[in-house]
Amino acid sequence: MNNNDIDKEFEGIIKPIIDNKEFRKLKSVAHHGISRFDHSLRVAYFSYKISKILHLNYKETTEAALLHDFFVDEVEEENSLMKLRRHPNHAVNNASKYFDLTDRQKDIIKTHMFPITFTPPKYIESWIVDIVDDFSAIYEKYYSLKKEMRAATSFMLILLVNIIRMR
Repeated sequence: MNNNDIDKEFEGIIKPIIDNKEFRKLKSVAHHGISRFDHSLRVAYFSYKISKILHLNYKETTEAALLHDFFVDEVEEENSLMKLRRHPNHAVNNASKYFDLTDRQKDIIKTHMFPITFTPPKYIESWIVDIVDDFSAIYEKYYSLKKEMRAATSFMLILLVNIIRMR
């Protein structure tokens, strides 16, 4: 199977979700310097690649990864930490309105913010989405910075790594 076939397979898995009218509203929601739609697509694609390579349930993983931040309205909370902790439940409740989710998919969505949320993932696929989401958020935050800030941040990271190495 070549990369074009894999990408077509990925597109086939995500099509019913990205064609959903409510899900498409995520295109207008800002998230880490891009849209929540694009962030979710990135998390889904890399989760798909990793779970497929590891011979895991890549179809369920891809769908749940795409739905992990499926909410348009902000979660009403008193502070940002509480928003981070509660938005996975908001996303799984919203996703369940429009799609039939398996227990694995519900776990993937509910635990994608571990350890900020206190319940650890039950499935290896859940761990994959959790980690991919973390790396994606870091990448998106970093590259949404202005060029000067990226340079300064890179310098600080290099300095930090060198300080750690000297110990």
